[in-house]
Amino acid sequence: MNKHSISVIIPCYNEEKNLKSGVLDEVASFLKHCDFNWEVIIANDESTDNSLKIVTDFAKKHDNFRVLDLPHGGKPSAVWGGIQKAKYPWILFTDMDQSTPLREITKLLPFTNTYDVIIGSRGKNREGNSLVRKIMASIFLTFRRLILLPNIIDTQCGFKMFKTNAAKVLFPNLQFFKDKSDKKGWRVSAFDVELLFMAKKWGYKIKEVEVNWKNEDISDTKGDNSSRFKKESLNMIQEIIRVKKNDLKGLYENKSKK
Repeated sequence: MNKHSISVIIPCYNEEKNLKSGVLDEVASFLKHCDFNWEVIIANDESTDNSLKIVTDFAKKHDNFRVLDLPHGGKPSAVWGGIQKAKYPWILFTDMDQSTPLREITKLLPFTNTYDVIIGSRGKNREGNSLVRKIMASIFLTFRRLILLPNIIDTQCGFKMFKTNAAKVLFPNLQFFKDKSDKKGWRVSAFDVELLFMAKKWGYKIKEVEVNWKNEDISDTKGDNSSRFKKESLNMIQEIIRVKKNDLKGLYENKSKK
């Protein structure tokens, strides 16, 4: 695996409890035994708890870890901030809670010679999710595949690898960055749908790989879980419809793989 060089980007917004559970120790422990070149970029999205201090202290004690302290903008903005600072030809973005452990990257690496985008898929079990979340996920999946990306099962898994050059082409074109409304709280949005739709539309080769996933998020400072879930579910439906409308209007035309 020594032919790979990867920038791991971890967005961070109010992750104090997850951080105190030792997620970064888990990441560092895995990477120190890897044969590829790596760096970890923690993109702090103006956290309001003690996350910034925790990740800064951790980075000072661990080589190849660095922290970006960014203005608040939501998850896509944090990931994009990391992409712009990435020094290696591949980027992987992964969630701080490590619901998909970083070691699952070994399942994605074999496809880097053939594909531009390699995404993790959580399968149908979704261990740790409530029955309501599983039902909503199934509804979202069925609706989305009827309208967009029928050959991709899971667009929303927060474990995705991109060629860095591809990510730098795709991310600035997300509608998320064209929306000038005030971005309060941990605004996730369903940006993954548009991101993958553009990648497919513009000729990037995408591979979906099933990975181990279990809901490990114990953060309690991102806002009420129930209200966040309802809001994000609505955003996902709206995003699918919006992307489809944009495509019918030809807004994704005249772009190509660079």
